[in-house]
Amino acid sequence: MHISFESPDQPEVIALIAQLDAYQDTLYPPESRHSLDLRTLVQPHVIFAVARSADGRAVGCGAVVLGDGDGELKRMYVTPECRGLGTAKQLLDRLESAAQARGCRRLRLETGPYQPEALGLYARCGYTRCARFGSYADDPLSVFMHKALAAAPAA
Repeated sequence: MHISFESPDQPEVIALIAQLDAYQDTLYPPESRHSLDLRTLVQPHVIFAVARSADGRAVGCGAVVLGDGDGELKRMYVTPECRGLGTAKQLLDRLESAAQARGCRRLRLETGPYQPEALGLYARCGYTRCARFGSYADDPLSVFMHKALAAAPAA
């Protein structure tokens, strides 16, 4: 598995994001989905990573939207055939490291209760549940989590 920082604005990655949207459509109503569009994902304050299989296919992705010392994890997805292989953890590790290197001290996320695998991954990686943040409304289909990141090492 190879993970690199790439533009989401490429056909194969756009198709991967469409798979994520279709998957979430089966779990949550539109008002409980808080996705970022492609225009947002290509902004300079967004870190976007793509996981590729040995043959170069895009099989996972994730993003961090950077703010003032904080970041929000968005668009985490791994294709069904690559789940359970550590791909999501590798993606998360790379995104955390990149966010930390850019001065991020805390990552937050919003996910849903019908994704127990994602909730388990985040918990195993040190994320804990927290109160809603930002512009999110109270919603029983939202689970909020956060994790403090260590300060980036001095160069």
